[in-house]
Amino acid sequence: MGDDLFAHPGVPGPAAAPWHNYFLILLDRMPLPVAVCRADGEILIANPAMAAVWGTTRGQLRGRNLLDHFSPRAISQVGRLVEAVRMGRRSRYPVEVRWREGADGPEYEGMLTLDPVGDPSDEPPALLAILRVHEDRPAPPPAAEVSPVESRILALAAAGATTAAIGKDLGLTVDGVNYHLTRLTRRFRVPNRTALVARAYTLGLLSPTAWPPAPAEERDT
Repeated sequence: MGDDLFAHPGVPGPAAAPWHNYFLILLDRMPLPVAVCRADGEILIANPAMAAVWGTTRGQLRGRNLLDHFSPRAISQVGRLVEAVRMGRRSRYPVEVRWREGADGPEYEGMLTLDPVGDPSDEPPALLAILRVHEDRPAPPPAAEVSPVESRILALAAAGATTAAIGKDLGLTVDGVNYHLTRLTRRFRVPNRTALVARAYTLGLLSPTAWPPAPAEERDT
């Protein structure tokens, strides 16, 4: 399927290209984690917010499977979804999921909504996956471990880098950086970026002797 996902029957490639570009721009700017995948869950494309949930970049998500990261609360939901898609039903399918931020990170819960997309003749259709994190559950306790991407974001923020500068250094969009920062402030229960940097130092995530600031694991040995 690949790039054909965005092709329009009967429309020449060059004419369809602007719509493809508009879709990608809109996807990048969406604050919600979004991905387009095959019916079996293989990811075709994802936005920075979805990549941030996985602690990676969107380019590294292509070819991975949604079920590699999200665990349905009831596996029967997945079975019903697969059967419905196979039968050609094009309804919206909500699936309650759980996931962890890193191997030993806090557990999150949310709703993964799956919508069949593409031309009606596509069998099976691709799926548009949108994740909504449950905000009303108790906040997890602060975890003193962060992903490599989050470590670099904390170090650059501690050095006074702007959001745009952080994104340029790490190959992320501004929205992607903001998503990481928001997740970190919620996890460590702090109100702003200044407090987040201070909390990172108290948790030992940043080296207290390094300048420019660096993740603790990068301190001189």
